[in-house]
Amino acid sequence: MDHLTKKQRSYLMSTIKGKWTKQERLVHNYLKGTKIKHRMHPHIIGNPDIILIDKKIAIFLDGCFWHGCARCYKRPTSNTKYWDQKFIMNKKKAKYASSVLRKDGWEVIRIWEHEINNKSKLKSRMQFLN
Repeated sequence: MDHLTKKQRSYLMSTIKGKWTKQERLVHNYLKGTKIKHRMHPHIIGNPDIILIDKKIAIFLDGCFWHGCARCYKRPTSNTKYWDQKFIMNKKKAKYASSVLRKDGWEVIRIWEHEINNKSKLKSRMQFLN
């Protein structure tokens, strides 16, 4: 059961911003430190979080909650119908974005939030760049 009123929950959820999350800052700083040319939040189809222009790689940083990670996701106990639909749509959008980018010649990489929650995990997860 939610301890907040509907109005309080709505306000709280509206304050969540989608840009420059902890994961985005970690990856950006890693790429910058390794001098890998990248662009954050590019305006291309599919809206990946990062693109590596020279390598034509699109990187999505999927939040464990918002994308329903099999390892970390905990289903909300209130307003379940809304949340179930929300996560189904998030997964459909992610699948569609990946397919469109691949058809356009991009390599698509999806990284879960839990895979990069600290610098040592980030370094091992970014091995694909070598």
